[in-house]
Amino acid sequence: MADILYFGRLGDVAGTHSENLDIPATVADTAALRRWIDTEKSAGGAFLEASVRLAVNSEIVVDPHPISPSDEIAFMPPVGGG
Repeated sequence: MADILYFGRLGDVAGTHSENLDIPATVADTAALRRWIDTEKSAGGAFLEASVRLAVNSEIVVDPHPISPSDEIAFMPPVGGG
């Protein structure tokens, strides 16, 4: 099972800040994972926004990056501060 982490507002959208998921075999990269998670969470496109970054096993990656069922995958929205 993959460890999925949701940071910032994405945790609110997902209804949790972390979970273990069985990712379907058809979801083989980060671009497909974004689409699948967005559909599963009825997120209205929140996970598809270009400003949302992904990290796979603590390394920031660019879509489409391969994923495996045992990966830790983090969804990170942009952060503003002052």
